[in-house]
Amino acid sequence: MTHIISKEHLSLERLEELLKGHETVVLGEEAKAAVDKCRAYLDGKMEDLTKPVYGITTGFGSLCNVTIPKDQLSRLQYNLVVSHACGTGETVRPDIVRLMLLLKAQSLSYGHSGAQVITVQRLLDMFNNDIIPVVYQQGSLGASGDLAPLAHMSLPLIGLGEVLYKGEIRPSGEVWKEMGWEPVTLQSKEGLALLNGTQFMSAHAIWSLIQCHRLSKWADMIGAMSLEAYDGRIEPFLPLTHQLRPHRGQIDTGARFVDILKGSELISRKKEHVQDPYSFRCIPQVHGAVKDNIRYVESVIENEINSATDNPNIFPDEDMIISAGNFHGEPIAIPMDTLAIAMSELANISERRIFRLISGQRGLPKFLVANPGLNSGFMIPQYTAASIVSQNKGLCWPASVDSIPSSQGQEDHVSMGSNSATKLVRVVENCETVLAIELFNAAQALDFRHRESRGKSSPQIEEIFKEYRKSVPFIEDDEYMHPLIKKSIDFIR
Repeated sequence: MTHIISKEHLSLERLEELLKGHETVVLGEEAKAAVDKCRAYLDGKMEDLTKPVYGITTGFGSLCNVTIPKDQLSRLQYNLVVSHACGTGETVRPDIVRLMLLLKAQSLSYGHSGAQVITVQRLLDMFNNDIIPVVYQQGSLGASGDLAPLAHMSLPLIGLGEVLYKGEIRPSGEVWKEMGWEPVTLQSKEGLALLNGTQFMSAHAIWSLIQCHRLSKWADMIGAMSLEAYDGRIEPFLPLTHQLRPHRGQIDTGARFVDILKGSELISRKKEHVQDPYSFRCIPQVHGAVKDNIRYVESVIENEINSATDNPNIFPDEDMIISAGNFHGEPIAIPMDTLAIAMSELANISERRIFRLISGQRGLPKFLVANPGLNSGFMIPQYTAASIVSQNKGLCWPASVDSIPSSQGQEDHVSMGSNSATKLVRVVENCETVLAIELFNAAQALDFRHRESRGKSSPQIEEIFKEYRKSVPFIEDDEYMHPLIKKSIDFIR
């Protein structure tokens, strides 16, 4: 199959398909024409420019008033890329870098950036051949564009830097020779078009949103298994209550639990207790708020990835070159910070359910083992979950409230959205681990319910339970827990 880069709206769902599938991505004819038109306009404009234009005939940042001779404009763009490749820290996961390549090509394809067609094409060539530039997590302020990480992404275009190819990190020049590719000679404004933009932040957001949708669904299924194992009540999930407070996520969560629990013998049996703790009773409100936030953030990020986010913007039809601020990450930095908070809460309430399951309440043995004392059972997985949840709380301090001026004060307010992006990924990974630990506990507790011969859960839950038991067994006596937690994580992946 082939995906054509065009002005057609690019959705989160489509990006997920492109990441998972083996489709070839090509630049559509309309997009090629738009890119060529913009490049031709800029080349023509260079012949009769009567005043300096930022980043095209001038230096960058606070050097915007330094005019560059015409015969050095290509060197100016080369220098920009190599001097800005100052990333440090851990490398960015390959899936996110692939997204960066695709999103940068999409942004340049609108014909307002001044790129050459060969430049956009080479980004797609790397995507299609799974040639992944080595990019580092630290270095962007999330405002002048994701300068440092996008510079590392762009180095291979000019034959520099390193790439991950067929499982091995190699100099890009070696791989280029194998592929029969020549390094791109950057033209005026091209380096700036590549480095300005929000593709580092956006790629992290897209990857995180894909995981958030998956984990939100798992949180409902695992939460329902825990509810059954804890001998919880169905009433908090019935629609009458949610009609009185009609938040969409709350309504959807209640309805989903009613569906998941349909046909359960456990949920329908007579209960001795009148109420459940909030970690069970308020699942619709908490899981629902997370769903609403995911939906909101997705709408913002989809708007972002269907935009041109470099600077200056070129408008051939209007005969205008406008230096502005579409590279500023604030529109997505704040939503990424809120998404981290939402996913942290999904993990937070999950950990509280774990705590309830091991507390020796409602007929369940303490720490979910038949012989507590001799066995510690599931005591320490809850510690692990609590530790992770606590770490998330620190990671949820919003990066977007900070700003440190740069470039001699010319760039005096920045979004720090790159930090929002990288810590969001960590929060999402942490949430996945906590949910996996809850599943580990919930399945153990449900096994005890089965052994009481008081009935079974719903067909949906019993099917998940059956599949899970193929990977993770019932724990009779203490054993090495780490591999079982890892198998639980793999299961929900």
